[in-house]
Amino acid sequence: QVQLGESGGGLVQAGGSLRLSCTVSGRTFSNFAMAWFRQAPGKEREFVAAISWSGGSTNYTNSVKGRFTISRDNAKSTVYLQMNSLKPEDTAVYYCGARWDYDLLLLYQTPNFWGQGTQVTVSS
Repeated sequence: QVQLGESGGGLVQAGGSLRLSCTVSGRTFSNFAMAWFRQAPGKEREFVAAISWSGGSTNYTNSVKGRFTISRDNAKSTVYLQMNSLKPEDTAVYYCGARWDYDLLLLYQTPNFWGQGTQVTVSS
């Protein structure tokens, strides 16, 4: 059984930084494309960023380009989301997701497996 566990959320002032981590267990991590999603109060869950199994391809939603960086360490079975220049509108529960196929992950934005989420709150 595949399990995903996020950490690194918290409260930060606008302009600050946080790094989220998501560790995967139960299957070979390097088989998965990975992604981050977020859900703000009263809004639908939205795609934030994705990374291919090798790390050679990445994709971001427009609102975070230039501020967020997704990366992965296959030896540690962990994907990261470095978030800089945070804004109050980045406040949300952040979820990591895993899917076998990177192109399908981007196309459908629906992972096969989800983490439980970590809260990020950005104060103004």
